[in-house]
Amino acid sequence: MALQGKIQEFLKTQTGNVAVVVETLDGDRAVAINTERVFPSASTIKLAIMSELFNRAAVGDFSLTDTITITEKHRTGGDGILKELNPGHIFTLEELCTLMIILSDNEATNILIDFLGMENINATIKRLGLKDAHLGRHMMDSEARRQGHDNFISAEDLAKILKLIVSGRNVNQKSSEKMLDIMKRQQVRGRLDLYLPEEIVIAHKTGDLDLLEHDVGIVYPENGKAYIIVVLTNETTTNKDGREIIGHISKMAYDYYTA
Repeated sequence: MALQGKIQEFLKTQTGNVAVVVETLDGDRAVAINTERVFPSASTIKLAIMSELFNRAAVGDFSLTDTITITEKHRTGGDGILKELNPGHIFTLEELCTLMIILSDNEATNILIDFLGMENINATIKRLGLKDAHLGRHMMDSEARRQGHDNFISAEDLAKILKLIVSGRNVNQKSSEKMLDIMKRQQVRGRLDLYLPEEIVIAHKTGDLDLLEHDVGIVYPENGKAYIIVVLTNETTTNKDGREIIGHISKMAYDYYTA
């Protein structure tokens, strides 16, 4: 049975909404399930923020080595390490981006949103051709969420931004190499990697909210083709169920490309 059929049979046994894209780096797509269904993005939207940061640095608006001093006004809850530190620490823009991606640090993310401008980030989203993605609020801004402002994305959008990054067309080849290096240092685990061999390299970004789990990235098997995989889930019975769905689909894709 083809990979798409195997995944569809597996999903018949699961609850919730799931979207999947699996394809090689040259665009040979093996799986496309609910690719244009719009999900709350959770932290996967941070890939678009990173793209805007590297784009602006590439055109000379600033340097990634420029610094920002963390103050009390930046304090943000949720994921991350900056909330545990006293104000006054100084970080480069690249360091804040690294924290945003590898630890999904919400305080670092909000600092970068303010620095770059939400409108500019959304303009880059459109420039990249992402049809459903939208940054409508800061991280952990429950008041904005209550007012109907939220962050959205689709599996198709995430597959596209990953292709743009890995091909060097997101900004340029040098920027892509830096972005992929950051993504390969991901510390939030237990989704795409859940059932893969420990030594497998994955450049990826996770996202989670209540009853929502996402993981998207590029998998580099030791023996086989590198491939893009996007798995978005929500309205599962528990968050653990969402992580398990992602893990099982990831293992099926890995077995397919390394057979």
